[in-house]
Amino acid sequence: MTKQSNFRELHEAEGCFLLPNPWDVGTARMLASLGFSALATTSAGMAFSLGLREGQVSRDQVLAHCADIVSATALPVSADLEHGFGHSPESAAETIVAASATGLAGGSLEDHTGDPANPIYEFEHAVERIAAAAEARALLPKDFVLTARCENFLWGRSDLDDTIRRLQAFEAVGADVLYAPGLRDLATIGEVCAAVNKPVNVVMGMPGAVFSVAELAQVGVKRISVGSALARLAYRAFVNAARDMQANGRFDFAGAAMGFAELEGLLPD
Repeated sequence: MTKQSNFRELHEAEGCFLLPNPWDVGTARMLASLGFSALATTSAGMAFSLGLREGQVSRDQVLAHCADIVSATALPVSADLEHGFGHSPESAAETIVAASATGLAGGSLEDHTGDPANPIYEFEHAVERIAAAAEARALLPKDFVLTARCENFLWGRSDLDDTIRRLQAFEAVGADVLYAPGLRDLATIGEVCAAVNKPVNVVMGMPGAVFSVAELAQVGVKRISVGSALARLAYRAFVNAARDMQANGRFDFAGAAMGFAELEGLLPD
């Protein structure tokens, strides 16, 4: 069995599974030691760890980060590839080939353009990009689970009909997993799951939408990721402690810090 075949099997098994998002080698190894079956990168968490804002990371940095996370554990890894390394269908295909070469077992491409003034690709163009990615995936020497994302709900376009239309079109041209981040209630999530025939990924950890694994599985979700939420949680604790030191000259945060023995117990010998 390979990482790639293991990842495919997780999507074909009964029930849903968790896909937590580390942002560096250390957090990847800690999550593996806690018993998770697969991991996913987080573009925002990666950017923050490099001292950059999301969207400012170069192609080479993304691929190097993916290779680091892949090599950190024996678990399959899927990557958040944002809109890829360009806007054309050809660039989407090239992104999948380059991502697979790092050892990734999968990756996601989104229909967000990166331009806040015009945030979502036109329908036909978005579908052409996923079709090109799927065609490239079919020619790879290793399996690769292609996730297609519709970003409508993250960019002020709360149009469920258009979101479902896009996800159905992505499925029709070869996407393996469908994903519409930003859905806020179980009924809507269930409607999306019922509208497609491929596995659906849902992200938890966004403000105002917190459901259990059991609740999400009941409405048809196959895969649950947390995006940048774990990274943002860690950075919140870090910044709060630093602010308290700077403003108040206090070190009360030390009482909540993880001990060396517990932390090292999550890392390989």
